[in-house]
Amino acid sequence: MSRPGLVVFSDDWGRHPSSCQHLVSHLLDDFAVTWVNTIGMRTLKLDRATLARGAEKLGQWFGGRPRPAPGADADAGGPRVLNPRMWPGFGSAASRRLNRELLERALSRHVPRLESQVLLTTIPIVADLVGRIPARRWVYYCVDDFSVWPGLDGETLRSMEAALVASVDEVIAAGENLATHLRALGREPKILAHGVDLERWAGRDAGTTAPRLLKGIERPLVLFWGLIDQRLDIEWLSRLAERLPGGTIGLVGPQQAPDVALARLPRVELLGPVPFEQLPSWAACADVLVMPYRDMPVTRAMQPLKLKEYLATGKPVVVRRLPGTVAWEDCLYAVDSADAFAAAVLEALSAGVPASQREARRRLEAERWSGKAGQLRQWLLEEGSP
Repeated sequence: MSRPGLVVFSDDWGRHPSSCQHLVSHLLDDFAVTWVNTIGMRTLKLDRATLARGAEKLGQWFGGRPRPAPGADADAGGPRVLNPRMWPGFGSAASRRLNRELLERALSRHVPRLESQVLLTTIPIVADLVGRIPARRWVYYCVDDFSVWPGLDGETLRSMEAALVASVDEVIAAGENLATHLRALGREPKILAHGVDLERWAGRDAGTTAPRLLKGIERPLVLFWGLIDQRLDIEWLSRLAERLPGGTIGLVGPQQAPDVALARLPRVELLGPVPFEQLPSWAACADVLVMPYRDMPVTRAMQPLKLKEYLATGKPVVVRRLPGTVAWEDCLYAVDSADAFAAAVLEALSAGVPASQREARRRLEAERWSGKAGQLRQWLLEEGSP
């Protein structure tokens, strides 16, 4: 019996481990997956990051025919990746019409029997395809409120998401805060919280990798990993640097226009991006894991994928209290001010993970990606109407 078809519109496959990629990787035995890499949603700027991303997309577009995803075996049902050529923007009616036509052409050419496919998107920029692409079912999996992200065309994305939510067959939210956002757009969503790969994060010992990773880094190590951008709270990091009697505040990840003061803070080391496969080793070397985000619309809307990864390491975790962290506050130190943040990190360095937090983290066993993917599979194949 042939597998049902699943077409996914999301972040570029293999570029970074998003929740959608985690989920779909567990669905490859159930679906014949076509993954569509689209353009980004940032406002065009003539800067190094935009030029580098543009060069990357040109390489995808002119790199040949659709291919299996890296590490996937096409014969065994691995995802096939499409890189349709697109115009870099959606801010005008003309650009939206052009991108709709380009995507329609690519799908019609490369995806057989579109009318039998389930189409899943995590991005609102495909809103204009709903109703024009013959599909078995359209599903919107809302993982963020992109309209409030710095650097994105918020007005256009807000309009496109509203149109998408009104027209798809099913809406799924990655958390209760995003469910509230979708309800304001007139739909009652299903909720699918992020999962975690427990073996990856809990089963890795730093072992002989610690000396190499920590070469030149003063201990103890207070560690953050993720995108280094304007969401990080400079005041919080500065207060911690002042109070920390020794050691290093390590920030691992790519930079995207962070506050220029960040690089001048004492004890703060910008360690650069590392492959996802190496992050568990970095976590094993850390003494405390932190999420010092600012309180702003974009952070109140997000569901940080790293939260359960942090908890699964068994290390102390200190975060700003935000909607996306509330459900796990019994497992970590949640604070609301710079002084409380510094005090909690110092306490965590001294006391480690309290027994009550360790006990509360046992419920991570029910949060595996495999279980989340099973729930998603059921919802993708349900028949119904908005």
